[in-house]
Formats: sequence, structure tokens, C-alpha cells
Amino acid sequence: MQIQTDTNTYYNYIGGQWTPSQSNEIIESLNPGRKSEVVGVIQKSTKEDLDEAVKVAKDVQKAWRDKGFVARGQYLYKIAENLEKNIDDIALTITKEMGKTLPEAKGETMRAIAVFKYYASEGMNKVGDVIPHTDSEGLMFTTRVPLGVVGVITPWNFPIAIPAWKIAPAIVAGNTVVFKPAQETSITAAKLVKCIAEAGVPDGVVNLVTGTGSIIGQGIIDHPEIKAISFTGSNDIGKRVAIGAASRGAKFQTEMGGKNPVIVAEDADLDLAVQETINGGIKSTGQKCTCTSRVIVVGDIYDRFKEKLINKIKEIKVGNGEEQETWMGPCSSEKQLNTVASYIEKGIEEGATLLTGGNILDSGAYSEGYYIEPTVFENVDTEMTIAQEEIFGPVLALIRVDTIEKAIEIANDVKYGLSAAIFTRDIGKMLKFIKEMDAGLVRINSETAGVELQAPFGGMKDSSSHTREQGKAALEFFTSSQTVFVKA
Repeated sequence: MQIQTDTNTYYNYIGGQWTPSQSNEIIESLNPGRKSEVVGVIQKSTKEDLDEAVKVAKDVQKAWRDKGFVARGQYLYKIAENLEKNIDDIALTITKEMGKTLPEAKGETMRAIAVFKYYASEGMNKVGDVIPHTDSEGLMFTTRVPLGVVGVITPWNFPIAIPAWKIAPAIVAGNTVVFKPAQETSITAAKLVKCIAEAGVPDGVVNLVTGTGSIIGQGIIDHPEIKAISFTGSNDIGKRVAIGAASRGAKFQTEMGGKNPVIVAEDADLDLAVQETINGGIKSTGQKCTCTSRVIVVGDIYDRFKEKLINKIKEIKVGNGEEQETWMGPCSSEKQLNTVASYIEKGIEEGATLLTGGNILDSGAYSEGYYIEPTVFENVDTEMTIAQEEIFGPVLALIRVDTIEKAIEIANDVKYGLSAAIFTRDIGKMLKFIKEMDAGLVRINSETAGVELQAPFGGMKDSSSHTREQGKAALEFFTSSQTVFVKA
């Protein structure tokens, strides 16, 4: 395996070799908390780089498939061990590349470790069933077979957890992978792939190609040898993935946006509801597809809830994610900061009342990064832009209603259906919410953000292609079912 000699330059990993792009062009990765700091440089790759990665992935796929589930699972245990050895370095890299606090970055890395261990153990589980056959002398059973070369396209907000929960099931199932991470967090991706390589995973099984979405992302969508694509990102690109993959008969999985509601019922534990609303909406600077965006409060508790919420939010320490006292870090980039600020301006223009926050922080120490205040609006009409569109920032919209029925109606009145939560002690309200909420992830007395790796994850409506990630559902996506009939 070729070793990188420049610690600030990160190459593509193709066929077991760390190699520069054929373009000889690079892209800088900047620290959003300290924008003058260049974390490192990555490759601005070409279609030819992608083609080479697909070729080597295809060349080794059958040999990888033939190792069998159990043997492949053993490699995943070694990957997890390598991640554990490098957890502090990886967590710091996440913080430097996209801004989340060090505790959150370390927690995310621990999630990636758990994902690899989980799918390693799946290598020992059954992959099919014996089915009765009408011929008494025959044997019929099902098994799961890999798809071949798969493309993995991941976002910047969870730069190690999301790649882990796509790559781990893909390779344990016998596929080979071409991995295109978000260019903003490609150094984190390179460190993940280094852990994979040093686990002894055969050359060509996992290939890293960094660069722009217009060239590498679109190239994965269009490539005839890529048999499946797993994508997490924006709705616009997700639709392009779906259309492109479907047009050539490739399997696809798209996880996209959310406009996730919290309903606070009149009997709710208000302290719990406030804390979980803040955790779900403001942590990670609101940069989660499952983050809380709309807070729908029922009845006379509205004013008490609002007061508690505002008081708590005013206590939040915004700062560089590397600093111990920081609770909320910067936006991931200048572009993301400007997007969040534009939504805040839109909320004011459309007549919502700004209760707290709303300002870009750009003086003193804040001048070094892309900081904004946690923001809360009230008097939000359901047709306002901030009540309908995904903001991907620390902005909460309070909506007051009179009944639980109206709350659920408003909660469903968006094009998204990813995650939703309710706070109540009433079992009847819980069951009504579970039955009527059009969301892939429904949570009771808990924040909207947060998923369990052993459970299927995905959304309804425009949030998803209706496939599911994580748990056993991921193995179903990365394989095809094969029915076998045997007669002596």
C-alpha cells in the first residue's frame, strides 16, 4: 500500500493505492470555526479517476463475494478496532472540518465503531429461509446475493457515521464500494478509509474518490457498472440520483430532507419537552436531517413553554467546537451561514415574530468563523417559508394550536415526513400520534433527532425513496433475494 508522505494532502484511494487525481488539481478543506485555517487539501478528481475506481472494484468483486459472509465480517471487527485506536484524531478532524463540538464528534465516531461491530456480527446470521416445496423430493430455500459494485454518496453533516452505516452493510454483504464523500469533509472520509485499508480489507473492495458532485457524484449516477447507489443529501440531488439510477435499471436509496415537528401536549412534562426540543433543534447547529424545526404547542401551556424555552436558549454558549465550554458550534460553511441567515430574514419579512437570536456573530473571536445565534420565532403561520422549507440551521418556529387534532394536522402539512415527536403522558394521545403521523421515525417524549443503528431508518413523502437504512434493512438493500430449488 502506498503511503502518503505529505500529512496535509489527502489522496484518492483506488485499488489499494493512495494516488493523486489525474487532474493534478486540489480543493482546500477549511475550518468553519477558524476560517483562516486550512485543515488540508483533497483531490479534485476527474471522470477518469472514477472510471479507474469502478474498474478495480468490479475486478475484485467476485473474489470478495466468494470469501463468504463470516470471513467478510471478521474484517469489519478489525475496522472497528482501528477506529477505536484513532478516535481522538478522527473526532478532532470532524470538528475542524464541519464545526460540531468535540463531544458530538467523538460520539459520532463511537457510533461508526458500533456500526462496524454490528454488521460484523451480521456476518454470522442467517441470510435466507427454507421453504416447503410441492415436490417431496426437492429442497427449496432463499439466500441473499450481493449486487456488485455500489456507489456511496454521503453528506458533510455526519462525515463518519453515515459513511459507516452505508459501507459496512455493503461490504459485509459481498459488494465492492466506490465512495464519494462531501468535499467539505473528505479528510474525515480519508481517515475512515485508512482504517479500512489497515484492517487488511483486500485492495479494490473500498475505493475513495473525492471531488465535486457535478463530476464524481453525477459520474456515479450515470456509470453503467455501478449496480446500486446509496445517497444521503439534498432533495434536489436525491431526485437526480433516483431518476438517473432508475433510467438505467440500477437500485437506488435516497435519504433527504426533513421539516420535523415536535408536538407539546397540554399534559406534557414541560422541562423535558423544552430540553429535548433544544437538543433536537439546536445541537449540531441544527444541521441534521432529523433536527426539530417546528414546535407545535397545544392550549394554555404555550406561554409557560415559551418562557422556559427562551430562558434555556439564552444560556447556550456558541463558539468554536474545539473549546470545552462550547455547546453549539459554527455553521459548516459560509454558504450554509448565508442560507440560515436568509431564512431568518424571510421569517421576519413574512410577519413572524422574532423572540430571540437571529443575528450573525461576526465580532471579536466570532470573526474567525461562521457563527449565528440560536433563533426562535413565534406567530408563525403554517404557510410561511420557515414553516415549510428545511432550513438546516438552529432556527425554531413556535406554532400555537387549540387541540391535539389540529397539532397533528399541522405536523403533517409539509412535503417532508422524516421524523416527528410528541410530549405527553396520555396513552391515548400517544397512540393517536403514532397512528396518524406521516413520518418514518416517530418518537414519544424524546427529541426528533437520533436513531438506533439496529433499527431501520428512513422517511415518508419527499424525505426518502421509501427504502430504509441501518439494521437488517440495509442488508436487504445491498443484496438481492435468490430462490434456490435443489433436486437430487
